[in-house]
Amino acid sequence: MVVSERRLSLPNNPITGIVLAIPGYFAGVWLGTLFGLDDDQNTGIILGYLFATAAFLIGIGFLNYPLERLFGWQVTPVTDPAENTGIGRFFRLSLDHKVIGIQYLVTILIMLLFGGIGAMLIRTSLLVPDSTITPPGNYISLIGLHAVMMIFITSAVIVGPFGNYLVPLMIGARRMAFPRLEALSFWVVPPAAVILAAATFWGGFPTGWTGYPPLSVQAGQGMDSYIVGFALIAVALVTSGINMLATIIGLRAPGMTWTRLPMFVWGIFTTSILGLLAAPVLAAALIMLAMDRTVNTSFFLASNGGSNYLWENLFWFFGHPEVYIFILPAFGIIMEIVPHFARKPLWGYRTGVVGLFGVALLSWFVWQHHLFVSGIAPVLRPFYMLSTELISIPTGIIFLVVLGTLWRARVWFTVPMLFCMGFLFNFLIGGISGVYLSDVPTDVTLHGSYFSMAHFHYTIMGGEIFALMAAAYYWLPKMTGKMLSPTIGRIHFWWMFIAFNSTFFPLFIVGLLNMPRRVAAYNPDLVGLNRWVTISAYFLFGSMLVFAGNLIYSWFFVARPAVANPWHARSLEWQVPTPVPAANFDRVPVIVAGPYEYGIPNARPVADLGGIVGATGGG
Repeated sequence: MVVSERRLSLPNNPITGIVLAIPGYFAGVWLGTLFGLDDDQNTGIILGYLFATAAFLIGIGFLNYPLERLFGWQVTPVTDPAENTGIGRFFRLSLDHKVIGIQYLVTILIMLLFGGIGAMLIRTSLLVPDSTITPPGNYISLIGLHAVMMIFITSAVIVGPFGNYLVPLMIGARRMAFPRLEALSFWVVPPAAVILAAATFWGGFPTGWTGYPPLSVQAGQGMDSYIVGFALIAVALVTSGINMLATIIGLRAPGMTWTRLPMFVWGIFTTSILGLLAAPVLAAALIMLAMDRTVNTSFFLASNGGSNYLWENLFWFFGHPEVYIFILPAFGIIMEIVPHFARKPLWGYRTGVVGLFGVALLSWFVWQHHLFVSGIAPVLRPFYMLSTELISIPTGIIFLVVLGTLWRARVWFTVPMLFCMGFLFNFLIGGISGVYLSDVPTDVTLHGSYFSMAHFHYTIMGGEIFALMAAAYYWLPKMTGKMLSPTIGRIHFWWMFIAFNSTFFPLFIVGLLNMPRRVAAYNPDLVGLNRWVTISAYFLFGSMLVFAGNLIYSWFFVARPAVANPWHARSLEWQVPTPVPAANFDRVPVIVAGPYEYGIPNARPVADLGGIVGATGGG
């Protein structure tokens, strides 16, 4: 059979996607209204958002390949050299995992900026003890938008940029297992962010990030942005999880046994398991909520036979594994970076892996501690209190692995290592405060206060974001070919570390003094502490601007090209040239040693880069 030489000539870029998304939105709204998928709060915009997202993905080029195969036309090569050169490759659909990693990184940093601006608006509102700066209705919408935007970011902030870019390099693979699925996991994120931001035009949503009914069923059209935006993030988590697991299991280079996997890869592996299993629960709950709002079902309406308690269970069954989706890759980063700068083998490699899996497993047994104040059966409280406290054991194991690696080491205090140390300090405080919140008596007292909020930010921002900064200073020279300024990096670390603790530690105190979260007004006696926190938050935001300035300064104004291995690290990603070749490796490497064998006499290099072309799989 002769294959047609015709090729689909539809342009594939974001401009085409936006042009198609606009009529797609209005078509969806029209169909929603036509078929009665609306009520007093909803005008069919859920369908509008879905149609707009589908049209955007078509405009990006996701239909080109299936249509080419369907009609027997010439298929655009997956590794077309024209698609992998020039800055334009970052603005179109690409199947190169390295390009997708950079796309994720830039998108996440932009979202982080807007999420940080939301935090500054919240703290500005709390400069005074009443609601004169921001009215209560607008304040709770601001809280919700900031929270959900940050949840979006932290769900993908490590796995998206660094997981996609580095995992194939670290396991000796030339690509991800499913490149188109990998691209899809990224390209649903920008529409999700835009749809969430669109909630401001509909008055926001009054539920915070948890979306509790019946308020979420009764809320205005901004709630539809919450539903669709969160559902798209669930799609990203599932597709990314499938791809990461398939890649790590199936595309490891010869000799890359399970006991030679870098700890960062183990962190991504356990995170992907959680994302793959937890996100569908969220998606199902969101579909049920959308149906309650549009077709008059009653899954969550107690007045019609439903149960808002069902939503709480479904949401937190996703939501507590979700917080470990944030922190497990951060654990992987810390255990990955510390041995390289301690110049010692990782102390207790297998123990660290067991710790990661222990956290992943126990994360499924703790969700109802969020329901201690929501009518949970008293007989269940002791079990969930115990399971929540038990999760501190594998977490403590990971800490011991890191501390054992640092013991008697001659540490090279680079900027990445400083951020690792900051992570250990901050997460220790977050972990200890979490033990108090796992106990029923203290949780009943503190659950709705700023103590809980301070705990969350110490674990996520003090933990995950500090790990993100460590990863950025460590791996961006490989990803971009440019070294970040170490002087500015040290200024950034100390500024951020001091400002962070000055911002969030006092919130433990105001929480103990019964200041409620998500409320614009508070006891005037606490105005001094709140003003201290707000001023510190401004400084914390300033530290992030220092990081942005370092990126811009190092990338565009100072020609400091990075050498292939500036840290003299053993792991495989540092053994390839900088910039990384399009196919990663000229020939698939053969792994002959582990990545952390520092100081071991006669230790072999991690890989023989003269392996056999086409070899796949690991032992």
